[in-house]
Amino acid sequence: MLDDSTRKKLLGRLRRIEGQIAGIHRMVEQDTYCVDVLVQMAAAQGALAKAGHLLLGHHVEHCVSDAMRHGDEDARRIKIDELMDVLGRYGGLGR
Repeated sequence: MLDDSTRKKLLGRLRRIEGQIAGIHRMVEQDTYCVDVLVQMAAAQGALAKAGHLLLGHHVEHCVSDAMRHGDEDARRIKIDELMDVLGRYGGLGR
């Protein structure tokens, strides 16, 4: 579960990303130069990556660490497997 501070930060970032995506959509509709659209796409991808990093950090600090401290062996294994899966998706660290 997200705390209020993290939720507010994440929602703020997602609103900005929505605005970026809407801007890209308009650029494509207006037949904007390809390189300019690609630059904006890269910026949106970077913003989405930062939002993911924020959420991943929260997950490790709270969900994973809680399972390591208080969970049984099965709960710890599940959290480790989830974490490895998500790191593989975000960082190319496939299993």
